[in-house]
Formats: sequence, C-alpha cells, structure tokens
Amino acid sequence: MPAHETFAGSAVKEERRILIVDDERDSTHLVKILLEKIGRYCVLEENDAAKAYQSARDFRPDLILLDIMMPQRDGGDVAAEIEADPGMQRTPIIFLTALVTKSEARAGLRIQGYPVLAKPINIPELINKLEENLPTGMTV
Repeated sequence: MPAHETFAGSAVKEERRILIVDDERDSTHLVKILLEKIGRYCVLEENDAAKAYQSARDFRPDLILLDIMMPQRDGGDVAAEIEADPGMQRTPIIFLTALVTKSEARAGLRIQGYPVLAKPINIPELINKLEENLPTGMTV
C-alpha cells in the first residue's frame, strides 16, 4: 500500500476533469470508459446540448470535448455560452465533428478558433489532443 501511495502521490498527476458533450450516448460512454481506464482523467458525459452549459458550470472541467452538430443547439452556441461566462471562458474546448477529414484535423484545422478532432474518434489522437490543450500548472 505505501508503494501505491508514493506512486499516486508523485508519479501520477491529479486526474484532469473532462466534460464530453455529444448527443451520441454510445460514443460518449465508450470515450469515458477508455479515458478513465487510463487513470489520468475523470470524465462526465452530457448528451443533451441544452444542459451542456449547466453541466460545465457544475462540473468545472479542465477541458471540454464538444460535438458541433447536435439537435436543439449546436456546439458553436454552447461554446459561445461558455466563453461568455467569466468563470469558464479560459476552459479549453475541442470540437468533435464528422464534418472534417482526419487529415484536416491533424493539420491543425480550427473552427471558431477551437482545435478540432475528427470523428470517429481515435483514442491515441484524442489523448494527444487533450494533453496539448489541457492547461498546465493547475490552480485550485
């Protein structure tokens, strides 16, 4: 047990909080399971775009994965609402979309100034994109 405590205390950073907003429940659940299995992420799924802003306010994520095309509200509207909140405007957002090719996303394509990850999601690419965009030097 002490070895585990030392490992958890020094080698592994605190879990980063990721909010996934996508109307595709199976997709968000799979990503949640895969990211949490790694052990560095705590993931909250939100499948209703109308509730995304409130979920973000309650969960206070370190980063938001946000689908662009959803019923009721699109990701751009949700991003604008988050940007308008002084307490969350610095929270990184990565758009998820099937509207761009993987090569466009890899080339650094940005939509509304946000990085993009092409669907279907490739987990190693997702992890790289998360680590590139997560803020360093977390403040409490």
